[in-house]
Parts: sequence; C-alpha cells; structure tokens
Amino acid sequence: MQVDFYHLTVTPLERALPQIAAKVVETGNRLLIVSTRDDQRAALDRLLWTYQADSFLPHAQQGASDDAAQPILLSPDIGSANAARHVALVDGAWRDEALGFERAFHFFEDEHIEQARHAWRALGGHDGVERRYWKQGDDGRWEKAA
Repeated sequence: MQVDFYHLTVTPLERALPQIAAKVVETGNRLLIVSTRDDQRAALDRLLWTYQADSFLPHAQQGASDDAAQPILLSPDIGSANAARHVALVDGAWRDEALGFERAFHFFEDEHIEQARHAWRALGGHDGVERRYWKQGDDGRWEKAA
C-alpha cells in the first residue's frame, strides 16, 4: 500500500487534485475523495465538471446518484461505495481507514503540518506501507522529498 503525502504550498488543492484524479481515472481505476466539510465537497463537485474547458471528470457526491457506478465519488467518510482502490484525503486529516486502499493521497496545507508529521511517523511502523512525501519547489513543480 502506498501513501503519498502532498504538502500544498504553491499549488492549491483545486489545481492539484484534478490532476491526480485524472491520472487515476486514465489508468482505469476509481477514486474516493474524502472530506468532512460539506462546503469543500460541494466546491470540488463543481470543480470536477469545469476544471478544464474541454473536458470533465465523471463523478458524483455520495448518495446523489448510483454510487457504485461512479469513477470518482465525493464522500464525507471512508468507504468504498464505488469500489475505489485509491482514496484522496483532502481536508487535511489523516484516517487510518485509508490503509484499506491500494493507494492513498493525503493532501494538506501548512495549518495541518503537525498532523501530517504525526501520520508520517505513525505510518513508518506499519508493515507493507510505502510512504512518499511530495513538496513543491518555488516553480510549483512537485518534488519527491522522501
């Protein structure tokens, strides 16, 4: 199981998440996007329809449509209603339930750095968990830092 920590310092979540989501869907996988914040899920719902002028990412909010058919599902909690094997935690909070997926993307900003550090250390003791830490350079490019 792989956990990718994305420290958002230059690029906001609204630009980083759609790129990751598109890559997941392009590989034939499904993605569960988790945030406890209703306003954040609603904003991401709108964003995934319009993030590129010439395309959209097929998705739905949990309970709004046939959850099982959705390539990308926005949810307030972890579950696999769309049979996703990839999960994106976008509200800054790590959840150990993400370890049940093949891959987890943990997005966080500076305000959640201490919680992310705690999760990083805790995950170091889990067998079979590969951790990767991505940070942004001054040019906004993602660089693997650990």
